[in-house]
Amino acid sequence: MEDEKEENGELGEENKIESRKDMGDVANFIYETGILAKTPRSGFHFLGTGNQSVSEHISRVMFIGYSLASMEKDVDMLKVLKMCLLHDLAESRVSDLNYIHQKYVQREEDKAIEDLARTLPFGGDVKEVLHEYHERKSKEAILTKDADNIEWIISLKEQFDNGNIKALEWIKSAMKRLKSEVGKVLAEEIVKTSSDSWWFGDKEDEWWVNRGKSE
Repeated sequence: MEDEKEENGELGEENKIESRKDMGDVANFIYETGILAKTPRSGFHFLGTGNQSVSEHISRVMFIGYSLASMEKDVDMLKVLKMCLLHDLAESRVSDLNYIHQKYVQREEDKAIEDLARTLPFGGDVKEVLHEYHERKSKEAILTKDADNIEWIISLKEQFDNGNIKALEWIKSAMKRLKSEVGKVLAEEIVKTSSDSWWFGDKEDEWWVNRGKSE
């Protein structure tokens, strides 16, 4: 009977209000994720050059995670992408703390996620995904953490290519954190590859001289 009412749009007012509340909580969640675009990655302050928001970091982590999961066998691609998407979600509330900050400041990331997830109809999934990620036991979690570190490595390589020689030492320490073989191989290739070769690699081609225009 209730299914019939649902199909006919005859659910009670209480259920309608509950549904609106859920949507309101989701709307607040989406607004909150916008803060990640305004939250700077603080490691660049210590490096001395470069800048990046948490959202920019997450975006490229997802592409790296997709690449690693595509090259690895027996991996749940959706799970990797969800972990990449959510791995720094708590930073909307606790901000980005680099390694120096973390030596002296206690970051209550678990509490931030608990408080956020409690408001969401899909909060259980958020908590489950992040719990698995932080445990670092599954192949998906290991690949996601490697994607996180590789994004930092490629950001450092960009700064090195732009003249910050200090970034090279930071890259060496970041490389030691990688766990998967596919992640290590990719990172090694990133370090060997110029950050502008994807668009400037064929600069000897005649097109670069006349840009396709007739003489």
